[in-house]
Amino acid sequence: MNIPTNPDMLVSFVNMKLRDEYASLEELCDDLDINLDELCQNLHNAGYEYSADAKRFW
Repeated sequence: MNIPTNPDMLVSFVNMKLRDEYASLEELCDDLDINLDELCQNLHNAGYEYSADAKRFW
């Protein structure tokens, strides 16, 4: 699956998938073959942080 490369589109995509399809960020990354550390670092560099409690990036 191709995922968005634009950080704003990517965070929207990931948050939607977490809300609708996946129980955790780890499950999403495993299923979509995404490197969890790279995803978090890329979104961190764009100003987003992950909240495990809210199960979303802010």
